Amino acid sequence: VHLVESGGGLVQPGGSLRLSCAASGFTFSNYALSWYRQAPGKERELVAVINTFGDMTYSADSVKGRFTASRDNSKQTIYLQMNSLKPEDTAVYYCYGRDFWGQGTQVTVSS
Repeated sequence: VHLVESGGGLVQPGGSLRLSCAASGFTFSNYALSWYRQAPGKERELVAVINTFGDMTYSADSVKGRFTASRDNSKQTIYLQMNSLKPEDTAVYYCYGRDFWGQGTQVTVSS
């Protein structure tokens, strides 16, 4: 199993980013996947879960209405569209599935 995140970077408050997580090594369409994040000095927290049908079945209260998870089974990729970003969204964002973690991608929200 291999999960590779991309799309992180530096963005100003109020801006947007789209993260991607490319998966390989398992039957992608059979599994729900998740996005987590970990800010400096804080525990890793669950951000969003997307089921096999492409429905976001969970999103953290702190991101509701701003973040949307989606997936493209043909590309074996999940996405996290992040809008109206806030400084408190600064964290390393991780993809998780089948008990495996990606390496993470840094998102920094700062003016």
